[in-house]
Amino acid sequence: MNKYYEAYDKRYKQVHENNLSWSSNNPTKKVIDTLNKYLSERDIKILEIGCGEGRDARYLLGLGYNVLATDISPEAISYCIEKDSNHASSYKVLNACNDDSSIDTFDFIYSIACLHMLVDDTDRKRYLTFIKNHLKKNGVGLILTLGDGKKEMSSDITEAFNDSERVHAETGKKLNIATTSCRVVSFKYLFQELESCGFEVVESGITSVEPDFREIMYVIVRW
Repeated sequence: MNKYYEAYDKRYKQVHENNLSWSSNNPTKKVIDTLNKYLSERDIKILEIGCGEGRDARYLLGLGYNVLATDISPEAISYCIEKDSNHASSYKVLNACNDDSSIDTFDFIYSIACLHMLVDDTDRKRYLTFIKNHLKKNGVGLILTLGDGKKEMSSDITEAFNDSERVHAETGKKLNIATTSCRVVSFKYLFQELESCGFEVVESGITSVEPDFREIMYVIVRW
């Protein structure tokens, strides 16, 4: 049986069947800002968890960075490889909540708008633990997750695969696509989660990923 957080695979398939992409092609500025501030070398190893349609990975690969971009969705990874065939080996299907692979450790791990897809506490713990286990001792992690730092809410995970009407941001087209899942937590709760996994928060705040997310929380962590 599919886990609720796999519903995004269904959404990607539905969107791509309409010859559309779900996200914009604008790279996340906070990723580059974090690299410039904490990891200025170009020969570092980078892992993206939840790369989606590859917006940020394509950008970094184009700059010459060594990136492994992963997502739980086979549809998303197929889309990435089709769009960026020159770097096909840099994309991999991976479930960070339930993965026993022996992939290497990394200097920089980032996750953009993925943690909020995980509603269950156990899944969130596994996800964050995966990041810690694959981050080098002197490495840096960047996590962006929906929220304003104060509000808290959770969606009904039993409805994750149900279709609902959404408006495609770029075209304005109405689509019936998978509802998926969402959990928004406060900074206080997020810090507790990170601390329980052995992380130290070195920076946090509110940023944006235009035009996809006008307001999104971010944390930069070490351990």
